[in-house]
Amino acid sequence: MKKEIWYGLLVALLIGVFLSPFASSSPDGLERVAEDKGFLAKSEGREVVGAPMPDYVLPVISNETVAGSAAGAVGTIITFGAAYGLAKIVSKKNKKVDHLTQSTK
Repeated sequence: MKKEIWYGLLVALLIGVFLSPFASSSPDGLERVAEDKGFLAKSEGREVVGAPMPDYVLPVISNETVAGSAAGAVGTIITFGAAYGLAKIVSKKNKKVDHLTQSTK
């Protein structure tokens, strides 16, 4: 992997770990509107799929600040892995298409 990719991942991890404790605990826009209009309770119900990191914290860590930082790191790594894997798949397909178009010329 290129150095730039590793530097980008490092910067993203630093942001995820050190800035996540400063994130607002206020509800997001949709949740706030649901509270204001009185239909928030209707949105609550049985979960179809449980969230792996509910409320952006790792439930196995009792300290909320550390749990939030850990969730930021885990989320960054998962997102990086998914994006990197997708990029590899797309680049392999593009190489195959390029190879096929060059061989037909």
